[in-house]
Amino acid sequence: MVMADGPKHLQRGPVRVGFYDIEGTLGKGNFAVVKLGRHRITKTEVAIKIIDKSQLDAVNLEKIYREVQIMKMLDHPHIIKLYQVMETKNMLYLVTEYAKNGEIFDYLANHGRLNEAEARRKFWQILSAVDYCHGRKIVHRDLKAENLLLDSNMNIKLAGRPSICFLAH
Repeated sequence: MVMADGPKHLQRGPVRVGFYDIEGTLGKGNFAVVKLGRHRITKTEVAIKIIDKSQLDAVNLEKIYREVQIMKMLDHPHIIKLYQVMETKNMLYLVTEYAKNGEIFDYLANHGRLNEAEARRKFWQILSAVDYCHGRKIVHRDLKAENLLLDSNMNIKLAGRPSICFLAH
């Protein structure tokens, strides 16, 4: 349930999505926006991907639903966790784990290359996540620095769009 009644200047409290207060924008795409949310009781920070279903054709909407089903199957320390899915007639809200330190792409752009030990540790985390997916016949199909996020402990969290695929052994 979304609580966003009336003009912003007349609202008494923060905008809410379910049990989450919206605190800001993390990113934007063509048909979706990712917002920072905070659980009203536990104060846990989450990322909430808000997808405008009315802007999607049937094929792309079906892809989104398939990706959600796949994300529900995944439970690995180096893959972003899907916590909750909420839906209205026109909107889809995906509540996921929040990777506080953002994309490794931005980290590298701002801090330069990693030392060998840290690069090796991050590479192992990526391999661990990809191997976990492959063991479940899931491929990522969009591995890039923008989809490798860093949590508050600077550990890799794989994000993006997984797909079910038949992998040869």
